[in-house]
Amino acid sequence: MSRLQRLGGVQVLVFADDGPPMRGESDAVDLIGEALGEGVAWAAIPAERLGDDFFVLATRIAGDAIQKFVNYGIRLAIVGDISRHVAKSTALRDFVYESNRGRHVWFVTDLAELEARLAPG
Repeated sequence: MSRLQRLGGVQVLVFADDGPPMRGESDAVDLIGEALGEGVAWAAIPAERLGDDFFVLATRIAGDAIQKFVNYGIRLAIVGDISRHVAKSTALRDFVYESNRGRHVWFVTDLAELEARLAPG
């Protein structure tokens, strides 16, 4: 079950921890549809809803799913501890670093960190 939450002055659709996993593009489109239906610019999905394959960049699952969010104009926050995945992959570490420097996809440890990033000024 997802919920709307105001974080840093921005309305965010926060997906539940216990929802179905996002395994690829079609699952991403379902989440995007829900975000568009709520009229939000940001969606936050718990990292535990992403399978281990999501964090293996060679599978292209992350890239394809994230590209869908970007194409539909929904910014994405992946919320949770992904340190075990980052520790295994320099490419993923670099991807997370570059994503966090941008404006469309952020990897954050919790909603408090997302709120701080979204706060004006």
